[in-house]
Amino acid sequence: MNHTDAGAALAFAEELAQEAGRIALRHFRQPLDVANKLADGGFDPVTIADREIESFLVGRIRARFPDHGIVGEEHGALDGDSRYSWIIDPIDGTRAFISGVPAWGILLGLRDAGRCIGGLMHQPYLEETFTGSPAGGWLSRRGERRRLQTRASARLADAILYCTHPTIFPDAGELAAFEHVAAHTRLMRYGGDCYSYCLLALGHIDLVIEGGLQAYDIQPLIPIIEAAGGVVTGRHGEDASGGGFVVAAANRVLHAEVLARLAEAS
Repeated sequence: MNHTDAGAALAFAEELAQEAGRIALRHFRQPLDVANKLADGGFDPVTIADREIESFLVGRIRARFPDHGIVGEEHGALDGDSRYSWIIDPIDGTRAFISGVPAWGILLGLRDAGRCIGGLMHQPYLEETFTGSPAGGWLSRRGERRRLQTRASARLADAILYCTHPTIFPDAGELAAFEHVAAHTRLMRYGGDCYSYCLLALGHIDLVIEGGLQAYDIQPLIPIIEAAGGVVTGRHGEDASGGGFVVAAANRVLHAEVLARLAEAS
């Protein structure tokens, strides 16, 4: 698959996301049964919308690219013979979804030898699709396209920081490190799920710091942020594609400031 073919695959992914969004909207803000995937007293919700969307996406991708592998949150991994594969989070932000808050999104990423080379987030209620690849980053809404650009001048002292919720950090040390960074920003807000990362790419916020992420939570978002001029790594500057503790920053100077503050908290 050359660059042209990758572009065609991502265009196909945008069409898929639009169709999957119509499935989501049939269930959003409607009476909905919610199952809990955890049996240890925690709460990890899943709905029929998650499962229907992932099944739809897997079926359509397999029909178009039968040799591509697929990794999905709900149905696990399907092997393929190609170097290319897809990663799916059918509804990132299921807690927001069941609460009626349009901060959730459908995440879909195209990978080359395990590295996500193109990603999208589709929020059907807001009619927004964020895409990113080496060809650029875009917000598409109601037939209009707007190029994504992070805030290149943002520095820690004037940064807007988002995080979905403090319980996203799996241990007290990670939460303390996050709070140490937050104390040096201009504004910190909770909420947002995948939508926060897209607002970062759009230049409205400057930082997203979260812990306990899975690969499907972050991989499709990385190309979007990088195409807009941002940086996404782990806590120590390492590759963030495996999830865990993730730092997404609007520019490299801000990113370096955050890593230094995180090191102080170690």
